[in-house]
Amino acid sequence: MNIALIGYGKMGKEVERIAIERGMIVKKVFTSSNNIEGLGLTKQALKDVDICIDFSNPRVVIDNIEAVAEAGKNIVVGTTGWYDKLKEVERLIKAKKIGLLYSPNFSLGMNIFCQILTSAVRYFNKSDLYDVAIHEMHHRGKADSPSGTALALGQIILQHLHSKKEMLHETAHKQRKPEELHVTSTRVGYVAGIHRILFDSEADSIELTHTAKNRNGFALGALIAAGWLRGKKGMFTMKDVLMSS
Repeated sequence: MNIALIGYGKMGKEVERIAIERGMIVKKVFTSSNNIEGLGLTKQALKDVDICIDFSNPRVVIDNIEAVAEAGKNIVVGTTGWYDKLKEVERLIKAKKIGLLYSPNFSLGMNIFCQILTSAVRYFNKSDLYDVAIHEMHHRGKADSPSGTALALGQIILQHLHSKKEMLHETAHKQRKPEELHVTSTRVGYVAGIHRILFDSEADSIELTHTAKNRNGFALGALIAAGWLRGKKGMFTMKDVLMSS
């Protein structure tokens, strides 16, 4: 499989390393110097590429998606911070008849964690004794907060826990309402990623935690997703990959 990497930061380099280990070929690497606003992603530049993998940044990811779609190539998107434009992107993907797979977190462990959370949350509907909050921690270089993964975990809780109706992730200057799900963030040092879900009552606390030890799991998951997406058309997530395994 011939891959084009869009974005060549720490994640891009890790994807490249594991791709080579697994016998894949990195045909092209696009960075901020040779791909300004997606202009480097032409049909000619991508002619020998089977699939693109984007770990760029929220400011340019939509430009990259549009350019790759115009070139008729499938794309795996690990960049977050653009999900408010999902419907627009879905229309584009359908019109250009390509495949796009996105996820805030490609770690197989995190995607299993999401399934565990989905099951666990339902038990808390049987009691109003527990409140719930999310805290995530990442390295100081991460550009967005809360993380896309934390927001995805929050959506799982909002979808399945009747007592929570909306997320609060800005700095609060007032008492939090009972129906608000508080999502907080810390940026420090070199943390690859920690996500904690805390269910708290007067009597006890229950905590679910996923800790990423390094970027290896994210990169491997993105490559597994790329192999799965090859030849497919439409919008997909890692849940589709896991459900079909």
